[in-house]
Amino acid sequence: MSRLPVIAGFGGISPAGRSSAHHGFRRLVIDALPAPLADATWRSLGALMNVPDSDSAAAREHMRANTLVRRIGAEHFDSDGIPWHRRMTWSPAEGGMRVSIGIGQLPDPLPPGWRVLAMQGRSAEVLIEGSTEVLVPAARRSEVNTAGQLPTGFDPRALYPARSHPRGLQMTVYGASDALHSLGIDWDLIRARVRPDQVSVYAGSGMSQLDGHGNGGMMASRLMGKRVTSKQCPFGFAEMPADFINAYILGSLGNTGTSMGACASFLYNLAHGVADIRSGRARVAMVGNAEAPITPEVIEGYAAMGALATDEGLRALDGLAPGVAPDHTRACRPFAENCGFTIAESAQFVVLMDAELALELGATIHAAVAEVFVNADGYKKSISSPGVGNYLTMARAAALARAIVGEESLRRRSFVQAHGTGTPQNRVTESHILDETARVFGIRDWPVCALKAYLGHSIGAAAADQLVMTLGTWAHGLLPGILTAERDADDVHRTHLDILRRHRQREARELDVAIINAKGFGGNNASCTVLAPHVAGRMLEKRFGRDRMRQHAALNERVRERSADYDARASSGQAAPIYQFDHGVLHGEDLEWDASRLRVPGYAQAIDLEMQSPYADMH
Repeated sequence: MSRLPVIAGFGGISPAGRSSAHHGFRRLVIDALPAPLADATWRSLGALMNVPDSDSAAAREHMRANTLVRRIGAEHFDSDGIPWHRRMTWSPAEGGMRVSIGIGQLPDPLPPGWRVLAMQGRSAEVLIEGSTEVLVPAARRSEVNTAGQLPTGFDPRALYPARSHPRGLQMTVYGASDALHSLGIDWDLIRARVRPDQVSVYAGSGMSQLDGHGNGGMMASRLMGKRVTSKQCPFGFAEMPADFINAYILGSLGNTGTSMGACASFLYNLAHGVADIRSGRARVAMVGNAEAPITPEVIEGYAAMGALATDEGLRALDGLAPGVAPDHTRACRPFAENCGFTIAESAQFVVLMDAELALELGATIHAAVAEVFVNADGYKKSISSPGVGNYLTMARAAALARAIVGEESLRRRSFVQAHGTGTPQNRVTESHILDETARVFGIRDWPVCALKAYLGHSIGAAAADQLVMTLGTWAHGLLPGILTAERDADDVHRTHLDILRRHRQREARELDVAIINAKGFGGNNASCTVLAPHVAGRMLEKRFGRDRMRQHAALNERVRERSADYDARASSGQAAPIYQFDHGVLHGEDLEWDASRLRVPGYAQAIDLEMQSPYADMH
């Protein structure tokens, strides 16, 4: 009998703000919310962005303009003056060129045609004869000036001793802490109910840590005349978000690591967490991804592929004259006439529990993750071209939904969180996959959301954005519409789809299941079947009985109070991330063990070493 993985907590930081308590989701649909909820989210954003008087019209206009997708801010880089080096060849006049160079700056060995004439103090007089290639500092203007950025004024470095942490790891510390606090349950209480090896952490990034404190700095330092630091290489690893969570937030000793599947990476990690919970290998799993790709180098790489929405492309779409600034807030236009995706940064995390533990602790059940399906594309002509793998993942996700909630529920009470990148290729290929899935399963007017229109494309964290925002739909009964375009492109397949161009109000109990879809560069495809909290509740009542659910409801009242207390503190700027550096460090001599069991300080339950062979029939 499989254990049911339920989402007991979630949190993070994205262009929409803090994720816990559905604040990020509320920012997407803020104009459709009742005034008290909208006001609460503006105040939460105000605390996050250090905006005083968040109730004023001016403050709210500032927060609108400085969240979600927008023009790249100077805190990332100057898109009008990106530093680079122009390669030149210098040919000195007859007799050569005399220059004074610091002794420590002299090339070793000297280039051909260079001769040291004299040394005086810390300088050397050099004669250069013949042609010499040089790199001269210059600046260039970016063709791409749009990104989904964290709210302006929010700086995770100011909230804990970040030292030389890359931005993706700073976001990890904030986001994973937000998810853990959102539980409303002390972590020590959870540790008392599980063995040390029953907590899994799967987290990473699709592209590793590419800013100056990570791999980006390591690769560029010598070319920029700087030295490589001792931190850049280890901090640059793609799995470092999981390592930070284990070492500085949870103190976890269980399964850990990351799977990289390009833009489907989060769902690959989620698949590991779900498998651990279902099998009983783990009772708790923190799963997430953090991506901080807003660097000139990354943007130029994607732009060279023709993948990103450029200012020129946006002007062409809107019929604007050369030199006129496009509307950067509408850069990402899924399933409409579009010109490329919009890169973004985000860090999102969910805390999975097996349902029985969630009931014991009174945890809030935000949803249940039935399964994650992963398939490759098979043979193809180009590594970047889509194949058939996503047809398989969507078909299996829909089929499982049908098996769990029934055909009628799938047809009338399900929706899709599309990958929806905003590229001409995606609008055709993904819409065909979704349309065919709907046709095969008898679904009419299948509601399709595409959240990258608001948040941009956060690469490895993108599907985590989709999942966390889906929880908001069930909490508030709103399906976010794609507001960056008025109509679908003519080549979009939509016979059986309802691609939402306006927010759609639906009672939460009218939406039983969501399918999260992700397509990754190179043929990495994943689709996830997520069950609404009311569906999870019905399933748990059938397995555990009505009395057990009443007991859970009573325990959950206190848990919700604690979650609300955290939200109140965070919304007033008082919540600090968890960062326990040099805390509770264990050594071999701290363990108590023999051949039967191993006991770890801090955990009430020991690891059982009396194992049964899984291959008993073979020996």
